Amino acid sequence: MQYTLDFILIVTLCLAAVTGWIINILGMPGNWLLVAMSAGLYWLAAPEKAVHIGLMPLSLVVAVTILGELLEFAASALGANRLGASKRATMLAVAGSVVGAIAGLLAGSIIPIPIVGQLIGSLLLGGAGAALGAVSGERWAGKSWDDSFQVGHAAFWGRLLGTVGKAVCGTVALIVFLIAIFSA
Repeated sequence: MQYTLDFILIVTLCLAAVTGWIINILGMPGNWLLVAMSAGLYWLAAPEKAVHIGLMPLSLVVAVTILGELLEFAASALGANRLGASKRATMLAVAGSVVGAIAGLLAGSIIPIPIVGQLIGSLLLGGAGAALGAVSGERWAGKSWDDSFQVGHAAFWGRLLGTVGKAVCGTVALIVFLIAIFSA
């Protein structure tokens, strides 16, 4: 009976961890879900249990999650804000990137490679949504089309590079988490 419960717990944790990794692409804090699960297993599960995470894997998951957040923030800051984007453009770029990422997740299903198609669609349309939001915000603030497109271009690349950097860190966190729960 205990082995069945351990198996169900491990499968549930694996599915939740992969879900956390996937929602990173949507611009949501999926890496922090991995941190929460790791911390919960560290503090709540006894070390002699089948599913437990030690201090070293927990520290690694926290460290790469913080690194991913810093990379995402740096890429965004070097994007549209470097060109003097208005607060309106920045807010609309964030909203547009989330809407675009969700639309890309749905539209990505037309790419015939399962999961990969959705991730590519979400990544590209998330960037396009950030660009559209930034251009709209700059036009709303009275900037010229040329200036608005430059800010939109920077917002696209900032969103794309930030998301990729965060996803790479999330992949490392996911691998550390999975190794830790399977080696317990």
